[in-house]
Amino acid sequence: MPRSAQHDQPLRVVQWATGTIGARSLRAVLDHPRMALVGVHVHSPGKAGRDAGELCGSGPTGVTTTHRLDDVLALGADCVLYMPRTADLDELCALLASGANVVATTGGFHHPAGLDPAVRSRVEAACKQGGTSLHDTGSSPGFITEAVPLVLASVQRRLENLTIHEHADLSRRDSPELLFDIMGFGRAPAAEFDEARLAHIRGGFGPSLRLVADALGLPMDSVEARGRFATAACTTDIAAGVLRAGTVAAQQMTLSGLCGGRTLLEFQATWYCTTDLDPAWELRPTGWHLTVDGDAPLDVDLRFPVPLERLAAVSPGYTAHRAVNAVHALCAAAPGIRTTVDLPPFTAVLG
Repeated sequence: MPRSAQHDQPLRVVQWATGTIGARSLRAVLDHPRMALVGVHVHSPGKAGRDAGELCGSGPTGVTTTHRLDDVLALGADCVLYMPRTADLDELCALLASGANVVATTGGFHHPAGLDPAVRSRVEAACKQGGTSLHDTGSSPGFITEAVPLVLASVQRRLENLTIHEHADLSRRDSPELLFDIMGFGRAPAAEFDEARLAHIRGGFGPSLRLVADALGLPMDSVEARGRFATAACTTDIAAGVLRAGTVAAQQMTLSGLCGGRTLLEFQATWYCTTDLDPAWELRPTGWHLTVDGDAPLDVDLRFPVPLERLAAVSPGYTAHRAVNAVHALCAAAPGIRTTVDLPPFTAVLG
């Protein structure tokens, strides 16, 4: 029996990248009763050569960080938790071909049928060579766009619509670069919603919706995106700085998956920096709200019961922990790109 299938032997795990999500994942691996950290890959040479514990607030681990791919390949790990901002196809294929399974949080592999055929072929060839699997997950997309909808659909025999609402109050998020430079808050409103932002949400969340629709036997005809914004009704101070009256203070992007001419699955993200908006919007606290219109209708709230000042410190766990908890299921899976639908429901091993 291979080591990955033996419950009495800890899986040998590498953490790849130690940013906000990666550092939380690293700590989770160190605390996991059935995992052994054997390596850490960092992108900055300045982080290389340090004890892994320094990067996540843990004590000494005896594991030294590296920024060399070859060092990781030589470890013979069972799994790599791959968490850079974007995926590097050469890195991914090298890891898979070496015999290491990969759980990624980078996006791009949620719906294999929709991948560029050349990319899919290359990844699957690497999996075949190494006898390994790749799974892409996270909190959103992933948990809330795949795992939860599939559970809610499991009590339906007729589904008219399933909508996922994501709300995020960013007023206490002390990240000026993220809010003002990247997300575009605090800017003068444009005539139309930024098409690049719509393309990003279409590419990031569309594959999840298509995966769920395919699993339900209701494949989508198309996925359409639209957006709108509201401005600050008055000048207000937020944690990231000053939000001027008349500048963008809330954004909403809606992704609709159409099947047979009607919206079957929908994902709507509403992010706001103040509740004093022009025009006024109906806003919910930070979290998720799901509605199911079917023969077993449902209305579900999943809220983050954390003060906004602490949310930035807590929220990385929603993504990192799901990836860590997926490792054992993935290591036991058949080689290839494995989705939420392919893997069995997995349980967190906490002690």
